[in-house]
Amino acid sequence: MLMQSARPLGELENPAEFIPRHIGIGAEDEKHMLSVIGEASRRALVEGIVPRSIARASQMKLPAPLTEAQALLELRAIASRNKVFKSFIGQGYYGTLTPGVILRNILENPAWYTAYTPYQAEISQGRMEALVNFQTMVCDLTAMPIANASMLDEATAAAEAMTLARRSVKSKSSTFVVFGDCHPQTIEVVQTRAQPLGIQVVLANSADEWNKAIEGDFFGALIQYPASTGWVHDWKPEVEKIHAKQAAAIVAADLLALTLLVPPGEWGADIVVGSTQRFGMPMGAGGPHAAYLACRDEFKRSMPGRLVGVSVDSHGNPAYRLALQTREQHIRREKATSNICTAQVLPAVIASMYAVYHGPQGLKRIAQRVASYTAILAQGLEQLGYSRAQMHHPSAFDTLSYKTGERTQDIAARAVSRGANVRVAWDEYICISLDETTTRAEIELLWGIFAQEGQDLPSVAEFEKGIEPLVPQELRRTSAFLTHPVFNTHHSETGMLRYIRSLSDKDLALDRTMIPLGSCTMKLNATSEMIPITWPEFAHVHPFAPRSQLQGYAELDEQLRTWLCQATGYAGISLQPNAGSQGEYAGLLAIKAWHESRGHAHRNVCLIPSSAHGTNPASAQMAGMQVVVTACDDNGNVDMADLKAKCEQHSANLACIMITYPSTHGVFEMQVKELCEMVHAHGGRVYVDGANMNALVGVAAPGEFGGDVSHLNLHKTFCIPHGGGGPGVGPVCVVEDLVPFLPGHAAGGTKGHPVGAVSAAPLGNAAVLPISWMYCRMMGPEGLRQATEVAILSANYISARLKDHYPTLYASANGHVAHECILDLRPLKETSGVTAEDVAKRLIDYGFHAPTLSFPVAGTLMVEPTESETLEELDRFIEAMVAIREEIRRIERGEWPQDDNPLKHAPHTAAALLKGEWAHAYPRDVGAAVLDERRHAKYWPPVGRVDNVYGDRNLFCACVPMSAYE
Repeated sequence: MLMQSARPLGELENPAEFIPRHIGIGAEDEKHMLSVIGEASRRALVEGIVPRSIARASQMKLPAPLTEAQALLELRAIASRNKVFKSFIGQGYYGTLTPGVILRNILENPAWYTAYTPYQAEISQGRMEALVNFQTMVCDLTAMPIANASMLDEATAAAEAMTLARRSVKSKSSTFVVFGDCHPQTIEVVQTRAQPLGIQVVLANSADEWNKAIEGDFFGALIQYPASTGWVHDWKPEVEKIHAKQAAAIVAADLLALTLLVPPGEWGADIVVGSTQRFGMPMGAGGPHAAYLACRDEFKRSMPGRLVGVSVDSHGNPAYRLALQTREQHIRREKATSNICTAQVLPAVIASMYAVYHGPQGLKRIAQRVASYTAILAQGLEQLGYSRAQMHHPSAFDTLSYKTGERTQDIAARAVSRGANVRVAWDEYICISLDETTTRAEIELLWGIFAQEGQDLPSVAEFEKGIEPLVPQELRRTSAFLTHPVFNTHHSETGMLRYIRSLSDKDLALDRTMIPLGSCTMKLNATSEMIPITWPEFAHVHPFAPRSQLQGYAELDEQLRTWLCQATGYAGISLQPNAGSQGEYAGLLAIKAWHESRGHAHRNVCLIPSSAHGTNPASAQMAGMQVVVTACDDNGNVDMADLKAKCEQHSANLACIMITYPSTHGVFEMQVKELCEMVHAHGGRVYVDGANMNALVGVAAPGEFGGDVSHLNLHKTFCIPHGGGGPGVGPVCVVEDLVPFLPGHAAGGTKGHPVGAVSAAPLGNAAVLPISWMYCRMMGPEGLRQATEVAILSANYISARLKDHYPTLYASANGHVAHECILDLRPLKETSGVTAEDVAKRLIDYGFHAPTLSFPVAGTLMVEPTESETLEELDRFIEAMVAIREEIRRIERGEWPQDDNPLKHAPHTAAALLKGEWAHAYPRDVGAAVLDERRHAKYWPPVGRVDNVYGDRNLFCACVPMSAYE
């Protein structure tokens, strides 16, 4: 038999092999989809949708794609440039041990990391139970009555607490007092946040300065407990003085320390914030880590962030839901309490599971071991000649600080030479922080670093028996915590594994089904992209380690910023913002600082179209700008006549406009260049929201068609998973003249910058940046462009297939949409009584997460399929939507009553379908809604429809006995 002629070696190597793995649509699928849409080619489709005036003239200059294995090898070489030293720096970041059962079954499990924010309560019960555990853990450890479901980091949580205090207390002062021994990065972020709001931050660096500050007028004071340099103080008398001024006492507290220390809630704190990083999340050069915010019950309707509450479902059973949503940014807009959108849900789940796994006794044992090692370290140093008089303070939990004078830099250098890092504070103090990972050998290593030449070193064995922690007796905790059964049950690996599995089984994530959320871009988070985040070289480095130890991160940062500049057409990018909302905020600060540098500080008007994301007006308000809303026309585009009138009206004070492109209505507006020119002509800058970059990459670049600033959502377009509502990364991108106004970070080495830090760490959520690096490296320029074009193709295919059942509300002149389409369900309410929410809940029965509900138009569903879904999955979704429309037609024909049909009772639990008599007008099998069980396993929702009104009227946000629901 003759062999076929061999193919060229280059074809057999196929460096672009990842592209068809990421993109779910093959060549034959594409041909079929184009025939349905009525276009000859994908390129013709895109060129008929994207205005030719903004189309890219040249391809992005990115490296050619690599295979998954090649990309991992290249990234491994970059990672190896990071040096994993033993960190004793502290400052809010500590070594921790992630239990293997949590590492494998949550952090590395797509059932958890590919889930979306739990807006659809019925398919989010598992992750919301984990978040209620988180809230309970925080409430118990802080002794506060209510806590939210996570914040971005400790520094931004403190800044949010400052603004929460300002709107919640009786004091009318604009002064905020900050204890000088707070973490430096927290102080800096608070100062950044305060400036545009007209808040004066008074930093008290000594007892005299503190006493003087709290004798004056102020609305709040921030305290660190224990202090950043380690000392533990009884703040109760100070809190009483703060309250006497009708101000709020805010405490940044370490949760592990609170297992041993009297909690702030017991001495009168009003708001308590902090990080849960040391509860199982590696340092990761700064993130992601879940911060927390707890407060007095009276503040709950003003507190920022997500709040998970307990309600009941349609069968009267307890069910979780996001509570008090009317206070959130997407509803309150410029009146919102915060612009926070993405939080840190996945790290919050890990922290809560760490507490579940260890339980109260396990946590206390870990804390006692840390405190004991700290006391032993102090005794050994005293033996080496470092007296108690040299200590910054004799009390401590995990951190000791010694005045070392002229020896300070020598000791720090000796530590580095021995593979360790200590912290230098105030130029003449050495601070040493211990943690869960500390060993006897490391204590002796530290003694060796501090010892003078020729000194005999102590041995840990000398001090082990009868060690007395350095926590003052009067500040030792006596109250119980984590008493709920969930924290006292799952301590074996078998029990923990099954508990985690039982929760993930309740939820719908991308590992089971398409999540067709418009504006949220739930695309593939490839396994090869996720693998590097747990490599020690990325996971176990401190954000404030010497720069020489972070060269791998520096290279990663530089390469990713270069590639993102190519994708966006901008000149400079900062990766510091750790959420899209923070990228928005940083971009507006850059615009504001640029105007101020030119003597135009009066320019403070921000124009925002009525269709904009809720974060836009909330961010503008936080940046101290005045929001002026501009109208949209009947086709959903910015009303150019109204925009012209508003530009002329506010010309003298115009700072900027914020637009989303393609628009929030899912359309490429033809006049975007004219819009940019109009705003520029009146002295304003153009902010282009990057939420819809999945329709632009490789096709058009905001920095080329008139944008001055954009933020990107790396957790959307660039494949970082949503993680149930976080982590995220929100880089801010700017044109050349705005580059000097990108965020700085004094704690990270950038001092005297016009715009300070916007997150706690210089690189924000650094540990997840390898995900986006891998995506870009494996896709290359052509793969990224193809992804954009297929996303547009898939959205138009859905729109075309469903047009006879649900008309698309907005489209371009040729009837096409961008990467998402808004299905208009509003007429159905008149004909059948069915609402968009009913359709959303019925989709659960068919095994789908609903599209975006009632945004940006009430009574609609916004669908975004992304490029990663296969034609089979697109068709399955379409079939489900058609089947639901047929059910609605039966209601319209009078076959089923408007108040007793499958949509009004959706979703249907297995128990509801199987138990007792069936009293409904439709049969049980119709309620079950099985399209084709051979193609897709049936999903059974764990609860019926959740009662939102009941949940807000009977607010429970922590684990409580079941009798509370009766």
